[in-house]
Amino acid sequence: MTAQDFKDKLAQHASDADAIFLQRFFKTAPGEYGEGDIFIGARVPMTRKVCRDFKTLPLAEIEQLLYSPIHEHRLAATIIMSGQYKKADFEKQQHLFDLYLKALRDGRINNWDIVDTSCEHIVGAYACQNNEQVLFELAKRDDLWSKRVAIVSCFAWLRNKQLGPTIELAKILWPETHDLLQKAVGWMLREVGNYVDQQLLLDFLDDHAHIMPRTELRYAIEKLSPKLKKHYMASKSRSAT
Repeated sequence: MTAQDFKDKLAQHASDADAIFLQRFFKTAPGEYGEGDIFIGARVPMTRKVCRDFKTLPLAEIEQLLYSPIHEHRLAATIIMSGQYKKADFEKQQHLFDLYLKALRDGRINNWDIVDTSCEHIVGAYACQNNEQVLFELAKRDDLWSKRVAIVSCFAWLRNKQLGPTIELAKILWPETHDLLQKAVGWMLREVGNYVDQQLLLDFLDDHAHIMPRTELRYAIEKLSPKLKKHYMASKSRSAT
């Protein structure tokens, strides 16, 4: 079982038309956040299906997929890594975590779908078990994807109805100007209210709604009552006048 075996099998499900669509959808044009990325046109459900046949792929072969120029190969690598992390002993978890951070640093984990599919299950799980400080280190990097990994990894706590470092990271990242970070911060704040305690979300909004980017605020208040949504959007509008 090798990386090449995986590539050959996934290629059977590639589509030129889907490749064109995906390259537009994931913003691969010059100057866009996914500039230069290459797609073969394999849809995510099929990629996941093929991954199931390669769930025991050796780490060295996974690394080959992670460093492929093909987007779907890198996505698949993180899907396989996520599955392996859950069942691994500490030593292997450490290897998977180290490989993930290396690939992130090297620009191989470089779009929101790859981040959102995997970071909770590897970086988030590791931070929960060992040291959440790694998330603050990622949040301080001058890199869009490292920052997104930092905040979205908080799902590892939130799904277990624990706050973890979510609010602390949101306080660091809320002023970010990139819409993919604003959406991620707003999303995690929304899930604080959904999974943990709505009052924690409201407390954050009371302090920040009037200065938060509008996109971020809209994501954060999405599941609030119409009355509360109106209140926080009005506070934003007043601050803009």
